Amino acid sequence: QVQLVESGGGLVQAGGSLRLSCAASGRTFSGLAISWFRQAPGKEREFVAGITWSGGAYYASPVKGRFTISRDDAKNMVYLQMNSLKPEDTAVYLCAVDARLLRPGVVTSPHEYAYWGQGTQVTVSS
Repeated sequence: QVQLVESGGGLVQAGGSLRLSCAASGRTFSGLAISWFRQAPGKEREFVAGITWSGGAYYASPVKGRFTISRDDAKNMVYLQMNSLKPEDTAVYLCAVDARLLRPGVVTSPHEYAYWGQGTQVTVSS
């Protein structure tokens, strides 16, 4: 089992930055792909960014060039640096673990992920 706890959300003005963190316990992140998703009220959960077990990063088009995902396996942490935030980035952000070891790439469907955190709210005001 993996327990995930997100932090770092908050209220920020458009153009501002936030850094989200995802901490894992119960199992090491090593060898596993980790992704960030977000869900706005009334909308489907959508893929934001993912990082492979070897550090390859993938981004959804709306956030490419503004968000950066990174990982620190020694600390069992994954981060999402979000810059140039826009009101449309407002959502609950959740980290998720793909429990299949050493997979190439990342998958963007939330149904493929075995473990989820509770999420952290990000609100961007205009």
